[in-house]
Amino acid sequence: MRLRALLETGTLGLRLLAGEHELDRTVRGVMTTDLRDPSRYLSGGELVLTGLAWYRRPEDAEPFVRILVQNGVTGLAAGEAEFGSVPGSLAVACARHRLPLFAVDEAVSFASITEHVVRQVSGERAGDLAAVVERHRRLMTSGPAGGGPEVVLDLLGSDLDLRAWVLSPTGRRIAGAGGGRPGRALPAPLRPALAGEHLAAVRTGRRGPYRLVTPAGTYSLFPIRSSGGRPGAGAGRDVVGDVRETVLSDWLLAVEADAGDWPAERLDLLQGVTQLIAVERERRDAARTVRRRLAQEVLELVQAAAPPAEVAARLRVAAPVLLPGLGAAPHWQVVVARVEWEDSDLDSGPLTQALLEEILVDPASCGPEPSDRIAVADTGEEAVALVPLTSLPDGEGGQVQGLRAEELLAAVAEPLGRGLDGDGRLTMGVSAVVHSAEALRGALEEARHARRVAAARTGRVCAAGHQELASHVLLLPFVPDDVRRAFTARLLDPLRDYDRRHRAELIPTLEAFLDSDGSWTRCAGRLHLHVNTLRYRVGRIEQLTGRDLSRLEDKLDFFLALRMS
Repeated sequence: MRLRALLETGTLGLRLLAGEHELDRTVRGVMTTDLRDPSRYLSGGELVLTGLAWYRRPEDAEPFVRILVQNGVTGLAAGEAEFGSVPGSLAVACARHRLPLFAVDEAVSFASITEHVVRQVSGERAGDLAAVVERHRRLMTSGPAGGGPEVVLDLLGSDLDLRAWVLSPTGRRIAGAGGGRPGRALPAPLRPALAGEHLAAVRTGRRGPYRLVTPAGTYSLFPIRSSGGRPGAGAGRDVVGDVRETVLSDWLLAVEADAGDWPAERLDLLQGVTQLIAVERERRDAARTVRRRLAQEVLELVQAAAPPAEVAARLRVAAPVLLPGLGAAPHWQVVVARVEWEDSDLDSGPLTQALLEEILVDPASCGPEPSDRIAVADTGEEAVALVPLTSLPDGEGGQVQGLRAEELLAAVAEPLGRGLDGDGRLTMGVSAVVHSAEALRGALEEARHARRVAAARTGRVCAAGHQELASHVLLLPFVPDDVRRAFTARLLDPLRDYDRRHRAELIPTLEAFLDSDGSWTRCAGRLHLHVNTLRYRVGRIEQLTGRDLSRLEDKLDFFLALRMS
């Protein structure tokens, strides 16, 4: 607002004493003081209100006014209650420094002036930003994207002094304050915590914005929900089933502020920002259609056991889309993922597809673009990613290293576990790196088998890689339950019964003996036993079970029984 508007507001009863040519100055805030030197509390653009308690003699006026001018104050309003009128020396000093001076009638409270200024300034800021947001919305919905989410978030920072970030459901930064500006970035460890809080709040049906207090400050989280183009979006989002169809793929807006005491106008403004970003999200999702279709075509050829030459030809078509300017990819990897909900027949394919596209992006990268080199197909029950790898370091033994299941899991387990908590699971399988179209079918089966191994484990988010498929342990989850129970009971029940009656600790002794590879000395040292005591216990195990622990076959049976129990 401008000073002229204050003078024209009759209810404030202000009278101009100096600075009649400076009334077009902009008021950005208001501050009340009676300090001789209030400079530490000034940031520029304020209307300063003073009751003149600092004024003792005419010589006090000049230094006080000089301090205000040096700190960029817009105007000064002095109360008449202390002296009956504003001292003439103050009016002279203000005129000399071209600082507008108002007299405040003793019947008018400083609180009423402050309330009026704050209300006008806040309303104008919000209105100005809303107008900019509306213009940007029209640009984005009718033509090319006008700079994406970064433009809107920059406006939030410059016009409302709000630091904000757009985060993915895994906590990766899509847009927002950061870059090279010191102290402006959102700390990396905090991002998955914010994403996890958002997912947990959505799953429990809390209304946004969601509030999270951290040692780094208070954050308000606004869901960014699609208005179309994805399953479950739109008016039915309050239905539990609809929430589960999109909860793991929606972005969120994190604002470094406590929105709990915000006026309705500001909350509406932030909701408008989320809708604007949702439009940009949908635009980028639409751009993925070609990559998704190419992945679907390659997957169908591979599953149908098409000739390798046909698959290779399709990959050559896909390479310019996935690897613009780089030509064909020398290496490929397959990742299979599945989201399942207990007691539900929801079609999780589209959700898993969008989620897998996010999971496969380096969590340290910023923006939506890094996923533009990942093609993910939706089979209805699972999502299958075809990941091109252009340059890879050699690992041990000269083996080319690609994506690793444990690294993918570490980046997403915390936030996604909270979104799945209660009735959901995400399982993933990762194939080895392959170097030709002929090997893709084997890589697909390998990734699917690894996912089944992951599904046999406990936990809300589980992954397994091709490395784990080289161990006999992978066979254990696929043994039928009745066979598993009969096998373990025959070998271990006699030992458990004996331990219950005699507290002999035969089961712990057997585990330690096998873990020590049958070494008497190492096992005795591990259990803090004399070797003769250990030999007695092993003899009792053999007597109760009819097995011989010097035989490899019997050792392996005991090992498997312990793993399956």
